[in-house]
Amino acid sequence: MNFITAKKIGRNRLLRWILLMLGLVAIIALTGMNVFSLYDIRERVTESESERQLKKAEEITALVQSEIYQPFTKLLNIDNQAEASLQDDGKLPKTLEKIFIDLADNPYTSSIYYTPASVDPCDTGSAIYYFNQSDRKMETTEDYSNLVCDGVGLIRSATRIQINNFDLRWRSMIEFDAHRSMNIGLINLTENRVIGYFTFILNQEAIVEKLIAPLIYDYFGGVENEGTIVWLHDHRRDIVLATNNSSVDFSVDLVDNRVRFPRFFSDWILKVAFLNPPITSAYQDTFRKNIIVLGFAVLFLVGSLLFMFYTAQKERELSMRQAGFLANVTHELKTPLAVMQAAGENISDGRVTEPERLKKYGSHIYDESIRLRKMIEKLLDVAKYDAGQTLVNAKPQDLKELVDNYLEENKEFIENKGFDLEYTFEDETEFVIEADGDSIETILGNLVENAIKYSADTKKMESKLFEDESQVKLSVRDYGVGIKKSELKNIFKKFYRVEETLVAKTKGHGLGLSIVRNLVLLNGGDISVDSEYGSGTTFTLSFPKLNPEEIKNYS
Repeated sequence: MNFITAKKIGRNRLLRWILLMLGLVAIIALTGMNVFSLYDIRERVTESESERQLKKAEEITALVQSEIYQPFTKLLNIDNQAEASLQDDGKLPKTLEKIFIDLADNPYTSSIYYTPASVDPCDTGSAIYYFNQSDRKMETTEDYSNLVCDGVGLIRSATRIQINNFDLRWRSMIEFDAHRSMNIGLINLTENRVIGYFTFILNQEAIVEKLIAPLIYDYFGGVENEGTIVWLHDHRRDIVLATNNSSVDFSVDLVDNRVRFPRFFSDWILKVAFLNPPITSAYQDTFRKNIIVLGFAVLFLVGSLLFMFYTAQKERELSMRQAGFLANVTHELKTPLAVMQAAGENISDGRVTEPERLKKYGSHIYDESIRLRKMIEKLLDVAKYDAGQTLVNAKPQDLKELVDNYLEENKEFIENKGFDLEYTFEDETEFVIEADGDSIETILGNLVENAIKYSADTKKMESKLFEDESQVKLSVRDYGVGIKKSELKNIFKKFYRVEETLVAKTKGHGLGLSIVRNLVLLNGGDISVDSEYGSGTTFTLSFPKLNPEEIKNYS
């Protein structure tokens, strides 16, 4: 039966290891597949995300064009009345006047000029017309911007080419030059001649600050968006006019795409950099999370393996201690039984008749029965504690009285072992604790027996009862072999025995100190040990001290 059980335990342990390893492999494989799929998805989705971001930039240019271009489309309907009106002190017809007033009110237009075809604005002292909004008419002025000169010069050449080629499509065209001005040639198509040129100076700062910059922010966010960065770059002057993230300096090397403004602002370009597209960032976050999960899974499983290895080692050690315990207990149980059996046979067979020898044999039987009883009681105590059946009848007790009673009852036993027990306590001090009297007796018995067993030459013990703040403490010291520092952490474990020469030769079961610790804890106390190898060991019990009010509550 035992053999079958051992095989079953071994088979279960092997199965446990196999399942654990399979779980580890499965987690690593699944996480690896997930990471691979994330990389694949990221590559495919990042490309489409970049295209989406680029379309957003194109939408911005289209919106800017529509916002600025739309008011000027009304100029496409100018009729031939304009020529006659402009010759009459610059007074405009109502239709043209209304268009100019609206354009002058536009925040993106700063001023409006008219240059007759016969006038070259680039000649010093040339007189051209300026739209006075308050008077609602064109007035002559010699104070005008160089933008008028450059812009009219550019548009004049293009207009003449269009007329010479009789390309009537020019009538429906509106163009902006590189100097942020918009020029329109006024053409008499009937006579095939140019009447003059309208020049509209645009407000660059207003266009950037009130139109383009807010659109960039609305579409791409601010500095919190570390993925996509957009710069409005004037490549002619090589300056950045606006951006959604000023924390990143503009660099040509960073630019992934360029989006131009159609038909105007030819030197203004939206330049887009995909430093870390949002979708990529999201997948990177997911990837990091998967790596973290994988790391924790591996750590957990490695920890589980280490724990299993540790517990297996502990089980092995416990099994070895149990085996040693069983061998030791079997031997010790057989010894008193053999003595009792031999003494009983001698008496029952009539081989011993002298009163003195009968008394001696009776003493042997009695002593060995006491020894046997104590061993059985220890085994029962351990079994009860493991089963959670150990009960204590705790009540207010004077620890000094309990110690006095134990020493009085066991004085002869201690002296017969050749030991001198020095007992001291603080005078005029009450040592009232909440404890079970039988437990205290068992604790003291085991500590005293231990001191006797493991003392070699110096047969001396010391016990001290004292008060420390709110604690009542009782120490038991011997001058025996002592315990190594490395062994101290194990001495309260069941079946554990220090493997020293003297200790190994001393009869014992490795249960006494385990019983002591369990009983101390059950009585609400604590136990500590201090030992110097080769010089002796001191065990100190600590119990909470009851105050008079607590004692009164028990009454």
